[in-house]
Parts: sequence; C-alpha cells; structure tokens
Amino acid sequence: MGDTRVGATGADTGLGDADLADVRARTDRAADDGRVRVESSPVGPIVRPPDASDLVILYLHGDRQLAASPESAVDLAERLALRTGAVVVCPRYRSSFPGALDDVHAVYSSCQARGPVALAGERLGAGLAASLLVRLRDMGAREPECAVLSSALLDLTLDAPSLLFNAAADPGFDIDELRLHAARFAGGADRTNPLLSPLHANLHGLPPIQLLVAGTDPLLDDSLSFAARAAHSGVTVDLRVRPDAVSLHPESVTAMADFIQAWARAARP
Repeated sequence: MGDTRVGATGADTGLGDADLADVRARTDRAADDGRVRVESSPVGPIVRPPDASDLVILYLHGDRQLAASPESAVDLAERLALRTGAVVVCPRYRSSFPGALDDVHAVYSSCQARGPVALAGERLGAGLAASLLVRLRDMGAREPECAVLSSALLDLTLDAPSLLFNAAADPGFDIDELRLHAARFAGGADRTNPLLSPLHANLHGLPPIQLLVAGTDPLLDDSLSFAARAAHSGVTVDLRVRPDAVSLHPESVTAMADFIQAWARAARP
C-alpha cells in the first residue's frame, strides 16, 4: 500500500463512501476464538468479523514516537471486532497538526455514512479522538456513540507531573524524545489549542467516554485530569486505572468492547 493522504473535505483524494468499499486485498486471519477478514483500503486496514453488525469502530493508532502505521493496530482491531461484532477501521493520518485531525475527521464522515460509529484510540490516537469529539461538538455535527481513550496523550504542553514521576517505571519512556516529537507534531500551533491539546477544551456536551490507563504510565495525569474535567462538565466518564501495564493490557480489549457495546445499544431507538 502506498502512503495515501486524506483531507477533511476529501479534496486531495476524493474521499467518500466509496473509499471504504474500495477493497484492494483481503486476508482471512484467526484471532482469539474466531476468524476475521482484514482488508486493505485507501484509508487504511479494515477488519471485518463474521456476521458484522452495522456498528463501525474508528480506531486511531498511536505510539511513543507519535507515528507508526495503522497496521500496528490490526492485532487489537481483530480482537475488538470479534468481541463487538463491529467493523473496525484503522485509518492513516498525517504526522502533523492540523492535518492529522483533518484526516481522521474525513474518515469518520465516511464511517458515519454506514451506520453508528464509536471512536477508540491509543496515545496520540486517543488525543486525536478527543480532539475530534470537540470539533464535532463545536460544528454541531453528529457525534459518535461513545469514545474509548487508552493511555491518552491529551496535553501537548507536556506539563503533567506524571511525565517525570513515572518515567523511571517505564524503561522505554524518554521525555526528551517525546518533547521532540510533540514539537514536530504541533508545528507552530499554540500547544494550548483545544483541538491540539483537548485537555484544554470545553468538554461540555461530549458523548460517554472511557479512559484506560496504568498507574505507572507517564501519561497518567492526562487521563486523570481529563476524566475530572469531563465529569464536572456533565459527561459520562468511565475511568479505569490499573497498577501497571501488565495488569491493564490483558483486560483492555474486553473493557473497550463492553463499554462500546453498552453505549452503542443505548443510543439506538
């Protein structure tokens, strides 16, 4: 697959409903207790479980370098698809703001044309999911049924105390490297821009949100602060903090699936 870029209006690629149907390759793969179909599309991998429902989960990948390809999320997407019965779309997005947000917004619009949508993401992807919620709310557009934010990077000012306090508990974490990647991603934008750092946004009117994080995660404070501000704003919040990543990861897909299924059902007439 080439490095396809998308834009919020679809002007660069003609993004629309047809893009999610333009499947270029299919692979049947085993995952947990069933089989899923992993499809290659212009926007990124699409994972379809057997007898898929009309629910679509838009899963936004992310890693420590604020980069990586959406293929890195396929394993989790397979398990999430099997547990929810939903089609899971793992889109590509650009490596800078605001292009990344424009890209996921465009794919969200395509997903929405097919049925109810839930958002999910990890690290930068979780931050983009939260930013998309804020943008949709401000536009008066239809929001997703719910969102799940895992180990979310929600504040690119990088002022959270946990970034330093928990650094020693995570050997793979490098605060200087994160600052470098964050500066590159933000470009010249104000780091407190609520669409770049949704922790600084007005959170009133957002759909139900689940936050999953480990107590030893350097990004812990982002989730704690966001959960508190969202709850004070009247948002339904499910905050789950586990002692460490070892205890969080085995249950994360189950927690995501249960939350998404509960709120997707509740939102239907």
